Amino acid sequence: MYRSSSDHKPQANIMTLTGSAHVNATPDMVLIRMGVQTMGENLTEAQEENARLSQNVLQTLNQMGITNTQTFQYVIDKIYEWENGIRMDRGYTVRNIFEIRISNVEATGAVIDAAVGSGANLVEFISFEVSNTATYYRQALNLAIRDGIQKAKSISSNLGIPFNAIPIRITENSTIPLPFSQMFTAREGFNTPIEAGEKRIDALVTLEFKY
Repeated sequence: MYRSSSDHKPQANIMTLTGSAHVNATPDMVLIRMGVQTMGENLTEAQEENARLSQNVLQTLNQMGITNTQTFQYVIDKIYEWENGIRMDRGYTVRNIFEIRISNVEATGAVIDAAVGSGANLVEFISFEVSNTATYYRQALNLAIRDGIQKAKSISSNLGIPFNAIPIRITENSTIPLPFSQMFTAREGFNTPIEAGEKRIDALVTLEFKY
């Protein structure tokens, strides 16, 4: 029975490696969620006090040139306490949280201090963000691929085997990172030191090579 020479063609060996890399990016945007919480036995009075303080905070932000603000949360809760097995009504809590976006990262501490000085008593969190995260991630991804190729070259050189430096398959094992967030609470005093630092963006790939 005739068989073509292709029937005896040896199968290529496959080398599977991972490549990893990271780049550091400096945040250029800040998202702040902060606001006012008031308490009182009378709901109307608690709401009015909250509205007054909230308006003071917004006016202060406007004076600083910050206009990208919106209401994130407005909640009214009943306050209860238990005494000798009896539930006692202690009034109401009113929370008004604003979402504020600023592009001047270095002004974050000053903005918070000014808002707290105007009546804000809740700082829920601060999120330092990179506007072009996708661009930095692609840079890290390319570096990760290069890392995997360098590993393959080193191994093939050490073993003395020829191989094709172009991978036959690349699998992306990482994703574009979410914004970095930190939790803070309001405190007395001014010139609050808040540093954005740098955001590390990682990439991880799996590469396959023929040899």
